[in-house]
Amino acid sequence: MNTDMSLKEFLTTQSVHLDLASFALNIALAALLASILSWVYARFGDSLSNRRSFGRTFVLIATTTVLIISIVKSSLALSLGLVGALSIVRFRAAIKEPEELAYLFMTIAIGLGLGADQRLATLVAFAVIVGLIALLRFRRASAPGQNLYLTVGSHNPEKISLGRILEIMRRNSSELDLKRFDETAEALEASFRVEFDDLAQLERAKSELLAANRDVKVSFLDVRGVNP
Repeated sequence: MNTDMSLKEFLTTQSVHLDLASFALNIALAALLASILSWVYARFGDSLSNRRSFGRTFVLIATTTVLIISIVKSSLALSLGLVGALSIVRFRAAIKEPEELAYLFMTIAIGLGLGADQRLATLVAFAVIVGLIALLRFRRASAPGQNLYLTVGSHNPEKISLGRILEIMRRNSSELDLKRFDETAEALEASFRVEFDDLAQLERAKSELLAANRDVKVSFLDVRGVNP
């Protein structure tokens, strides 16, 4: 009986005063780091989605996470209540690419670290991770091959097949990655991340696609550049 009463008292009375000055500092740091991460994602990300639009949510996610952690860490009862709430709330946001999920985890990690008052660890980890992202991006940028996003569309009456597109692109590119494929009875559209060694490869790929189907539509998304 005494044990039950002690546990109940612990759950209902255990509370830590929230330092408003420290909380405000954590919120400000979270907003700053999330803004920097948003810029990093827009600058160095490879996702086909609108990276600037997606990155705008980082500040809201990070600051909200700081608020939640700052509140629930002061009470075990609130922490247990948060577990119950999360078992009810279901997030249905469509994550189309692993990179988006990685940046979301990074944003949440910023909020968790600052909400737990681990400012130094959060700042050091953030600097290291952003540095690695920039380093890997610059290493790819300095590689001999150049890459871009390519979308090929075709419509009836004689739309080109995906197999034919893949055959042409593999023959005329040094690297090919199919990112998205949509097909209906009337049309076909395929999006690739393609790497070309030079402009001649791109021209050959375009010529062969047009030779296979004169009505094919070729467009480029997020071009990083092709060396002439």
